[in-house]
Amino acid sequence: MNIVVLAGGLSTERDVSLISGTNIAKALRRNGHNALLLDVFLGIQATEEELEHIFEKSEEVSADAGKIKEQSPDIRAVRQMRSQDDGGDGFFGPNVLSLCKRADLVFMGLHGEDGENGKIQACFDLLEIPYTGSGYMACALAMDKGLTKTLLMTAEIPTPMGITISDKQKYVDVKYTGIDLPCVVKPCCGGSSVGVSIAHTKEEFDAALAQAFKYEDEVVVEQYIKGREFSVAVIDGEALPVIEIAPKEGFYNYENKYQAGAAVETCPADLPDNIAHQMQSYAKEVATGLGLNTYARMDFLLDEQNEMYCLEANTLPGMTPTSLMPQEAKAVGVDFDQLCENIIQVSLKKYTD
Repeated sequence: MNIVVLAGGLSTERDVSLISGTNIAKALRRNGHNALLLDVFLGIQATEEELEHIFEKSEEVSADAGKIKEQSPDIRAVRQMRSQDDGGDGFFGPNVLSLCKRADLVFMGLHGEDGENGKIQACFDLLEIPYTGSGYMACALAMDKGLTKTLLMTAEIPTPMGITISDKQKYVDVKYTGIDLPCVVKPCCGGSSVGVSIAHTKEEFDAALAQAFKYEDEVVVEQYIKGREFSVAVIDGEALPVIEIAPKEGFYNYENKYQAGAAVETCPADLPDNIAHQMQSYAKEVATGLGLNTYARMDFLLDEQNEMYCLEANTLPGMTPTSLMPQEAKAVGVDFDQLCENIIQVSLKKYTD
């Protein structure tokens, strides 16, 4: 198949996406596909004739994957990398849509708001471009942590108490939220724990709000749960083994997620069977409830009384060397190349069922 692996973009998870995209593209080539790694925002300058034969090159045509830095990328600097008269169509860089239309499939290697909030998926639906992952509505619901929390509570799936506040309330007192200190403050639609803080005092809460509002206009304040961190991926309705993530310092923030050796990850997790099965069951319920009908990854906390809480759903889980879903798949004998192929086959069901 001719496949565009779409990565990069303008989200705070841009660097992570480029690493995921690079790994995916290499795996697809090993599987015999013609795979192009393409930065959705930067695109590629090429003539019509060059585009006709570009899949034969099967290479990284516009993306530079480098290493994931300890801090999230400078998006303003990325914007300046593309001129205003480059022929790009708004968010999409030059020739991005043209190449996606020519491909048999777009493998979504994007992470963060501009890749997981459903907007690109909706655009591709209108243009009849097939892509991996769930549809636009499921992505939009899952990306919004406030909406996800509301849906989880309605479905009686345990989740920390929380409230969504807008930038009009950015100077609100912590007492207004109804959430006791310590509490967690995070951007409503961000990913990779960018902008997330744990506030123990009023002063820390005010600073946490200011930090989160740097990234978005809506912020979630939620109950702090002290406990162990876990994740469960669901592919085509089946849950993979539970993985435990134990950061060596602090919580599972951006640095601990992507810097090698910053966290100890155990899969299958050391849990009693009944608790592991319950977590897997909740993960499948969350996926079904949000309409995530291809693949996704759900994050959980387990407190000292073995009470579990679902934090959120990830519609395009990371595919970096330290990412969780590939480790879960490996635990059941599915290597990275086969995982990528499985994602393709599961996603294509949307267009054949």
